[in-house]
Amino acid sequence: MLRAVSGVFAALLLTACGADRAEEAAAPADLSAWQGETRFHASGNPARLEDWGQFRIEDGRLILAEGVVPYGLNTALFSDYAVKLRTVWLPEGAEPASWDDREVFDFPVGTVITKTFYYPRATGGFERVSLDNDPHAHFDGRALDLSAVRVIETRILVRREDGWAAIPYAWNEDQASTRLARTGAFVDLTLIAAGGRSQALNYQVPDVNQCAQCHVTNAADAQVRPIGPRARHLNGDYPYAHGNANQLDHWREIGLLQGGPAAADAPRNAVWHGETTLAAAALEGAARAYIDINCAHCHSRTGHARTSGLYLEPSDPVGPSFGVCKPPIAAGRGTGNRLYSIVPGDAAASIFTFRMKTDRPDAMMPELGRSVSHQEGVALVAQWIDAMAGGC
Repeated sequence: MLRAVSGVFAALLLTACGADRAEEAAAPADLSAWQGETRFHASGNPARLEDWGQFRIEDGRLILAEGVVPYGLNTALFSDYAVKLRTVWLPEGAEPASWDDREVFDFPVGTVITKTFYYPRATGGFERVSLDNDPHAHFDGRALDLSAVRVIETRILVRREDGWAAIPYAWNEDQASTRLARTGAFVDLTLIAAGGRSQALNYQVPDVNQCAQCHVTNAADAQVRPIGPRARHLNGDYPYAHGNANQLDHWREIGLLQGGPAAADAPRNAVWHGETTLAAAALEGAARAYIDINCAHCHSRTGHARTSGLYLEPSDPVGPSFGVCKPPIAAGRGTGNRLYSIVPGDAAASIFTFRMKTDRPDAMMPELGRSVSHQEGVALVAQWIDAMAGGC
C-alpha cells in the first residue's frame, strides 16, 4: 500500500516555494463584509477566500451564495473526524458538467468546488471540538451555524483553461477572517468523544503540493483533478433547504449536469457514515465504498501507488491484486511484521488493517490527510476481512 511519490511533487514544491509571498502575507479581511459577486479567477491565487464570493457571513451564519450548490458523498473520505461542507458552482452561461459512468464528471472551465472542514464545538475552550461528525447537525442546506462549530480550513478546486488548480485557505480563530495557506498550517485541537474521552490532534492544513499528491489521480499527465464528484459517490439523497432529493436528479434539474441514466440505473456506492453494527449483507458494500473513497484514487492502475500492485477501485475483484494473500512489494516498516496485505478470516494478521490503524508516519495509510486513526473505519474493514472465508 505504499504510495509512490513522483518527481512532479518536487517540481511543484519548487514552484510553490518560489511563489510571491505577498499573496500569503496579505492582511486577512473581515468575512462579514462578503457582499460581492460569486466569481471565477482565471489565474492567480486570491489572498482571501471571500475574493471568490462563494459565501457570505450574516447573523453568525456562513451562508452559501446564490447558485452555490451543497453536496455530499455516500461514503466520505476520513479527515481526522472533521465534518465537511462541500459545494459546487458553475458560472452563469457555462455548459453543464458531462456525465461519466466511472470517472469524475467533466466540469466546464470556470467551475469552483469548495470543501470547508470544521468540527462541532465542545465545552471547555475553543480548541476543544466534538467527534460528532453529522454533516447536517449545524448546516440546514443553505447556512452553517458558526456559533456551534470551529471552522479550520476551506479548500478550493477551480477549473481553469489549463486544468484544475488547488488553493487552500486557513480560517483564523475569530471565525471571521481567512488567509491563503499555500505552505499549509497546523492547528492544535483536542477531540472530545462521547463520555468525555479526549484525544490530542495536531490538525494539518495541507500545502499546495500535498493537495496535488492526492488529487493527481493519473501520474502520466500529473494533472490535479477532483476525487468525489463521481456518479457512484453522488447517487443518493441530500437534504437540501427545499427538501430531500437525489443529487444526480437535482443536478440535472438545475443545469449542473447533463447526460447519464436515471439515478435508479446509475452506479451507486453504499452509504456508510461510521455505523459500527452492520448486517452481513451490507458489510462488503460498505467496506468497498470506504476503501474506494479513501484509497482508490491512489491505488489504481494510473495513481501514484500503481507500482505497488495493489488496486482498490470498485471494478477490481477481491483477489490477489486487491491484496488477498498478496505479499508487499515495498512497504518497509509498513508491514507491521505481517506477511500479506489481506489474510482472509484474520484482520489482525493483515497489513491492510495494520496500516489503517497505526499513526506512525512511515507506516500509516493514507499517508496524508490524517494524524489519528479512524477507529470506526478500521473496525469496518476488519469486520469485512474477518468474514472472508479461507486463509493464505
